[in-house]
Amino acid sequence: MKKDTSIATPKTVDEYLMALPEDQQQALEKIREAIKAAAPNAEEVISYQIPTYKQNGPLVHFAAFKNHLSLVVVSKSIAETFAKELAPFKSSGRTIHFTPEKPIPTPLVKKIVKERVKENKSKE
Repeated sequence: MKKDTSIATPKTVDEYLMALPEDQQQALEKIREAIKAAAPNAEEVISYQIPTYKQNGPLVHFAAFKNHLSLVVVSKSIAETFAKELAPFKSSGRTIHFTPEKPIPTPLVKKIVKERVKENKSKE
């Protein structure tokens, strides 16, 4: 699925979210809050034209598409570690697809992000 490129390239995560339909906006705001809670020192940026969180390297990204939302966990080992918990969601490599109606549970997002923080820290 291709991202709607009719909107101007956002410069901030707020701009990115404001350009989305309300249901997607609300679902991704919950993901955003979970990421910030799990990695309060992470830098929030737009990278690859999508919201990205960095701390000692990229942690996670999220994105909205016409028919789904995505959480990109960056690390293949993270996708494997949480495979059982992510089983209800369609996954493609390091990307988990979900919808506003069936979001990734906030506690799971926090666990994934905390694990990514540890992974990045261990690579220093």
